[in-house]
Amino acid sequence: MLKLGGYINILIAIGHVVSLLWAEQVFELTGVADKMAYLMQIHSTLPYLLTILVVVAFLIFGLYGLSADDKFRKLPFLKPAIFTIAGIYLLRGIAGFIPIIAGQSKYPTLDTCYSLIAVFVGLLYLIGGIKKWRTK
Repeated sequence: MLKLGGYINILIAIGHVVSLLWAEQVFELTGVADKMAYLMQIHSTLPYLLTILVVVAFLIFGLYGLSADDKFRKLPFLKPAIFTIAGIYLLRGIAGFIPIIAGQSKYPTLDTCYSLIAVFVGLLYLIGGIKKWRTK
């Protein structure tokens, strides 16, 4: 479970890097064009820097998942990091449903998909972490 969660995060990170080749189209497709346009007004590089920051976060999450599954060297604070990552994903997933339920989502189908993916990855980390440290 942790290995799958780790690889999913790395794939998401790679997807974000590739998306920079068509940033404006991807921002529009994913529903963040308005927010990125606002950041671009502040400074033209901010949307790209934010995307790189997101890439780094997903990459770190992925490496922690692989580390917990012994597919990568042991990283510091492994156990609390795995459960923190699980919590971040689960909170993101559950909170993502609030605007959908309230009827305030501009992209309900897309937002539902993102929320379901976040809950799924969060459960991979949570259940994987519980299984790993319950047996040791």
